Parts: sequence; C-alpha cells; structure tokens
Amino acid sequence: MTGLSGARERRVRTGGVELCVAELGDPGRPTVVLVHGYPDSKEVWSEVAPRLAERFHVVAYDVRGHGRSTAPRPLRGGFTLEKLTDDFLAVADAVSPDRPVHLVGHDWGSVQCWEFVTVGRTAGRIASFTSMSGPSLDHFGHWINSRLKRPTPRRVGQLLGQGAKSWYVYLLHTPVLPELAWRGPLGRRWPRILERVEKVPGGGYPTPSLPSDAAHGAWLYRDNVRPRLRAPRADAYAHAPVQLITPLDDAFLSERLYEDLELWVPRLTRRTLRARHWVPRTRPDQLAAWTGDFVTSVEEGRPEVPARGRYADRFGGRLVLVTGAGSGIGRATALAFAEAGARVLAVDRDAGAAARTAGEARDRGAAAAWAETADVSDERAMEKLAERVTAEHGVVDVLVNNAGVGLGGPFLDTTAEEWRKVLDVNLWGVIHGCRLFGSRMAERGQGGHIVNVASAAAFQPSRALPAYGTSKAAVLMLSECLRAELAERDIGVTAVCPGFVDTPITSTARFAGADAEEERRLRKRAARLYGLRGYPPEKVAAAILRAVARDEAVVPVTPEARTAYALSRWLPGASRRIARVKPPV
Repeated sequence: MTGLSGARERRVRTGGVELCVAELGDPGRPTVVLVHGYPDSKEVWSEVAPRLAERFHVVAYDVRGHGRSTAPRPLRGGFTLEKLTDDFLAVADAVSPDRPVHLVGHDWGSVQCWEFVTVGRTAGRIASFTSMSGPSLDHFGHWINSRLKRPTPRRVGQLLGQGAKSWYVYLLHTPVLPELAWRGPLGRRWPRILERVEKVPGGGYPTPSLPSDAAHGAWLYRDNVRPRLRAPRADAYAHAPVQLITPLDDAFLSERLYEDLELWVPRLTRRTLRARHWVPRTRPDQLAAWTGDFVTSVEEGRPEVPARGRYADRFGGRLVLVTGAGSGIGRATALAFAEAGARVLAVDRDAGAAARTAGEARDRGAAAAWAETADVSDERAMEKLAERVTAEHGVVDVLVNNAGVGLGGPFLDTTAEEWRKVLDVNLWGVIHGCRLFGSRMAERGQGGHIVNVASAAAFQPSRALPAYGTSKAAVLMLSECLRAELAERDIGVTAVCPGFVDTPITSTARFAGADAEEERRLRKRAARLYGLRGYPPEKVAAAILRAVARDEAVVPVTPEARTAYALSRWLPGASRRIARVKPPV
C-alpha cells in the first residue's frame, strides 16, 4: 500500500505561510480532509489515506511549521486557533470549493478540528468530523470548571488523573527546553520510543522533519492552552455530525474527558477501541472503516445512528465470528454482538440454524450478518472458511470458538473412537480456529481478541466427565499459552468457563458405555436438571462481551463455576474429594 509520497501535491498560501497539501483519490467524490497532530506531519496518515482514497477524495496537509509547510515568523502568536482556522479554510477552498468537506483529526489535529467545527465562520464548509485523541479546548475548560465548582470525590479523582496524564503539557510551556530536547536526544530517540511504548510499526515514520516539526509545534500549546482553558467559549457547539473515536489505552487523555460531550454535540456517534494514542499508525484499518462508513452515512443523508446495546461503542462495526452459533451459547453470543452493532459471522455445521441466527442478528441491530457452514473438527473445511471469510469480509476482529460436544461416562467405558470425536470438536476445533484466524490477526498487526469457550469441568475433576473435562482443560491451558504468546501482538485471549447452562448440548450429549435406551434416559435427565438450574445462555454471552471489553484471562461464569475455580486454586484437596462423588443414576 503506497503512502502519501505518491500523492498529488499543491501549495496553498495563507496568512504569510505556505502549506503543503497532498491529494489522493477522485476529486469528484466527497472530500475527506485529514489533520495531523503533534509532533507529527501529514505522513502520520500514510496508512489511512490510501484506504480512504478507494472511496473518497482524500486531502492531507502539513500544519504550518510542520513537514513541508513553512513556519510563521515570528513563531510566538503564529499558531493560534484563529490562524489555524484560516489555514483550514484556505485548504478547503482550494481542494473543494463547491462542497463541504469531511474532517478527520488526530491529537492536536483533532483539537484544531474542534475549533473548526464549532466556530460560526466555518458553518456550511464542514459536512462531518471524526475526532480521535484530542478534545476541544473549550469543552476541556468547561469540564475542568464544572469539577472545580462541584468537587465530589469522583470529580476530584478525574481532575487529578487527567492532570497526571497531561505532564508533557507543562513541560512544553517551558521556554527553550522543548526545542533543545527535540533537536537533540529526544528527536533521535522518538521513533524508537514510539515503537516500544506505543507499539507503532517502523518504516518511514516519523519523517526526518520530526525535530523541527516538534520544536515549532510547541507553540500550539503555548499560544492556545492557557488562554482557552482560562476562558473557554460558551458557544462551542458543533454545527456538523461528529464521530468520536476513543482509544481506551491512551496514555495522555482520559476517556472521562468526553463524559459531557452530548451537551456540545447534538449529533454524536461514539466509538471506542482497545488501542494506544497513535491510532492512525496502529489501527489504520479500523480507523479507515469507521471513517468511511460515517462519511458515507452523512453523504447519503442518514447520519449514523449507533447501536444502543451495551458495549456498542466498543464493538460497533467490528467483525465477529462465532462458531457453534446455531443454538445455545453460540447463538446468544452472536446476538449479543449484533445488539452492539458488530458485523457478525454465524458459523455452524447446521446450515439452517446458522442462517436463522444470522437473520435474527440483522433484526437485532447488527451492522451486517452472514451465515457460514463448517464443521470445526474438519481442518480442510476450516481452512476454506478462513480463506473465504478473509477474502469477502476481511480479518476477523473477535473470534469466539464456542462449538463443542458433550460426552459423559466413566473412563474405562469410553472407547478410543469416542475420545477422538470429543477431542476433534472440543480441542482441535479450537486449535483450528485459533491457528487460522489468530494467525491472520497477527499478520495484520492491529490487535484482536480470541475467546475460547471451555467449561468449569476444565478445573473441576469428575469421575463422570473424564473425556469432556480433559478436552476443556486442554482448551484452558491452550488459552493461557496463547494469551502469553499473543500479548505482544495486542491480541487478547480469554477462556470462558460457563458452568451449568440451559442449552441444547444436553440433548445431543453422548454417554460412554450406555446403550441407546439408557442414553436417551440420561439425556432427558441431564436436560431436566439443566432446565431446573435455569441459567440462560444470554448471561454467558454478556460475560463474553464484558471479558473482551476488559481483556480478561479466565472467566468462570455461573456461581458454581466460580466456586469450583476458587477451590481448584486455593483448596485443591476439596476439589479432588468432590470428584470422587458418584453421580446419581
């Protein structure tokens, strides 16, 4: 994928400076203007812009004093928000004189864009705004004032927390020191710092202009932060739809900053993702997808109404694949992700059941939903599924390996063939999913999450479930090993251990050593007991979404599962004594 080096360039003169403006895509399409932050140049968008250019006319410019744009003279007073607004209007008039543009801003680019989208003189020139990692200084000032006026413990904690995250702002207000640091050791080490701390991949970014960009950009803070925070505008209302993308692991900005944003933005869509500050470099695919969908919805006159389910801001638009989605926990999980606005792939070996789940997912609010048929125990079938899904829909963001079968009965009555069947589905099915979809997540290099549905039987031994318990214990250990290995790739792995849940698995479970009549009796008995327990699969689905959002490692769901997990860790002898209890016949 080419970067901005292959773009068409033009120079735009405004306010005594000359701005370097790059363009990609068809000028006849809607124009998307990308505004970079500090201490970046327009090259921060080199992975996002080509993706957007497939659908739009994309424009990125070097902010005054950055990249190949010239700096104002003198520097002091040359970077005020008023002058930055002049620059934006000059660029917009040059690249899209007859149509409003869609803004996308990151970091200080977002701070600028908040000014653009809330001042009266830009009304009618902005169609939409996608913001990430940069608040409005006016909104920030009101946020601070509201907490100082009513200092509850929670609000004081928010102030102190953001104050600690803003340590660099204080340093940038000191005279001379930031310039010396950036033109000296900090400028040389910054690329490595981004790689190690922010997990930003190398390769042509940052550009060689970084030291001067950062030195000039210090005046963005000096010219604007104190004046606006002391006297924030009272009329800072957005006059265009806004999409807010909040990285949850941002080291510089608390997500609490945006708690009151609906007061200032009548048409607001919220998104969150598990990422650090530099999302244009670490998550360009997700950023381009969300931006493209938002711009399209505004262009078509249907400003996006986000899903209202819990975690909608986290999973809206994400691609989620669930195996065993035709019934039980898999079906409930697929529908829960649908209610959160995800794009859902319902996979089951029963084509009709998968199709019914996909149809209901669309009715529940999924951004899109599809049905796929596959037997997870069949390696070749899973390979074809992974190839087809990747080609048609892209890399999966969340994988839920849920498909499983039940097998009860004593070890000595369990045949080798029965062992193979339960391990093929419960263990090898998970291995196939993790290997085929997890490897694509890793190759993409933009994170993801894998959920493996194990069982309380994974840590509670039982004389009645040796094969089933062994398969689920293996899934639990596999999950722990993968979690350790994939952490450096920002891929979370969770083992979910439900416990006794009322699902159809009891109607299909096998019982070793039992004839057909005895097996039917045992199935009915198990179904009756699970039905009396009455724990619905929807609660497990809710636990799965919560676990992904929080990146939890092991999640025992039901009270009995949590009790068994605690016993296995703290009182293993008690677990072993319970295992000896003979189940009633």
